[in-house]
Amino acid sequence: MAQSAPETAVYVSNAGSNDIYCLAMNRESGDLTLIEKVAVPGADKPSPASLPMAASPDKRFLYAQLRSEPFPVSSFTIGSSNGKLILNGTTPLSAAMAYLNTDRAGKWLFGASYVSGKVEIRKINPLYLVEDEASQILDTPPKAHCVIIDPTNKFVYVAVLSADEILQFKFDAAKGMLTPNDPPSAKTKQGSGPRHLTFHPNNKWAYLLCETSGTMTLFAIDKDKGTLSEVQTVALDDYKGENAAASDIHVTPNGKYVYGAVRKTSMLHGFKIDPDKGTLTQIGHWPTETEPRGFNIDPRGKFLLSVGMKSKSMTVHAIDDASGALKPLKQYPMGTQPNWVEIVDLPKPA
Repeated sequence: MAQSAPETAVYVSNAGSNDIYCLAMNRESGDLTLIEKVAVPGADKPSPASLPMAASPDKRFLYAQLRSEPFPVSSFTIGSSNGKLILNGTTPLSAAMAYLNTDRAGKWLFGASYVSGKVEIRKINPLYLVEDEASQILDTPPKAHCVIIDPTNKFVYVAVLSADEILQFKFDAAKGMLTPNDPPSAKTKQGSGPRHLTFHPNNKWAYLLCETSGTMTLFAIDKDKGTLSEVQTVALDDYKGENAAASDIHVTPNGKYVYGAVRKTSMLHGFKIDPDKGTLTQIGHWPTETEPRGFNIDPRGKFLLSVGMKSKSMTVHAIDDASGALKPLKQYPMGTQPNWVEIVDLPKPA
């Protein structure tokens, strides 16, 4: 039975059906109930490969882009009492984005374009609409795959798969402008294919998932300069030179564990994080949805929700706090090509 006043809402975008499934999540059991299905407007064709989303830092708004022309990004208000999505408006971007993000103040929308090799920044106006003109569009090497803003809102990182590097920028939050940091990039092993980057909750470390090599790299973050220094690289599995098709990476909110997904084997791989050094020790791997392109972890670190591009479904896995092991709890039907998961705690009633 659906919760009349959900505490936590889950949003899953479906690239093949151009919609978002909104679900209520029971914080104790992990059970999900469907709230509604919302169409993402602005294009007639399905969104190729993925339908990226980004929640605002205050979790009041959700942004989603269709990767088919005219590349529209929609702004939704998240209903504080019921988790439903209310469309604010839609704005065409200059290209199809593989990744969306906002700055830490929720005033700028960032997009990284895989197919066009660029990073784009747009202002979010007081009506929470994405503005028509970009504040900046920067060319990158081909296959820019994610754009991440550090917790201080001073530095931005863009993982570029084809160039085997993470571009490093200084961010002017007043103007919405990027300038190259010194050095302008952090290199990875040739042919590794850096894809997604995430921060540890202590903001001292960053973890990178490399798509081609199927590896995970720990970087130390210089808090003053905002630059990355490689500390450790570990293999998720033995792919013997084949493309691992690793896809997504997330750290638990308590900073104890980090997980990476691999589409080639439809597996989730877990690592324990050393609390002093940030280094990784593998704890296991577990089957999940077919071709898991995206997953996420709830704000209490109790559940991992994984979607499969080919399974049209999502599995809720319980996270064992003592060991980090994953246990599948229940599978839920999704739309066509589910690929992105956002989890939002709704405000408590006054």
